[in-house]
Amino acid sequence: MTNSLGAHDPSAVRAALAGQTGALRGVVRGLGERELELPTRLGAWRVRELVAHLDRQIGWTPEHLDDPVRAGLPGLTLTAWVAAVGAFADALDRGTREQAAAHYAGSATGAAARFDAVCGQLADFLAGPAAARTDRPFPLPFGVIGLGDFLVTRLVETVVHADDLADALGLDGFPHDAGAVAAVADLLADSVGEPWRARAAELAAADPVRWVRLATGRERADGTGLDERLPVLS
Repeated sequence: MTNSLGAHDPSAVRAALAGQTGALRGVVRGLGERELELPTRLGAWRVRELVAHLDRQIGWTPEHLDDPVRAGLPGLTLTAWVAAVGAFADALDRGTREQAAAHYAGSATGAAARFDAVCGQLADFLAGPAAARTDRPFPLPFGVIGLGDFLVTRLVETVVHADDLADALGLDGFPHDAGAVAAVADLLADSVGEPWRARAAELAAADPVRWVRLATGRERADGTGLDERLPVLS
């Protein structure tokens, strides 16, 4: 495995992200007022805040595509993104609460309409020519990543939090895009590093959804042989 685009075909990434986002749209459209108030395994977040967070992660690419790239920002690989993003948990929580207050404090119908519109903007972007410029620099607060790799990070966000949503709603599983889950499992196994990568790859191949939970701290890693290395993303 590698964290380059050689392991993540750009057109396959775009198709997987469109599929995963479409699955989320379908689930969010079915939420009622009761479901929006359900607790999640993410601290004090209810389903409202979780959907608001997904809104931010899905809408980030088209919204920030033209942001200027500040001088001096380091270049980021995918595994560097995995290692760095957890340090911004407090900022992400604040932004999510602001998003929830602004766009998800009302009715379930309004929340679904807002989420549908954001997903539609991403779908339009993914189908257009700008999404194919995979080497375009995409700035983040802690570095610059290529657009193609940044879209892989959107797979991470949508797969991990779709599983959080399924857990909160009491669903047996989530209708993930298979390519999205495979790409995320691969990246998280790659992020474990040597000499644990082979064991991580075994777990990822055997049960990719469970591996994603292990790698992100949603499930305890006891007995996996990777107890001291996990989670790699939290």
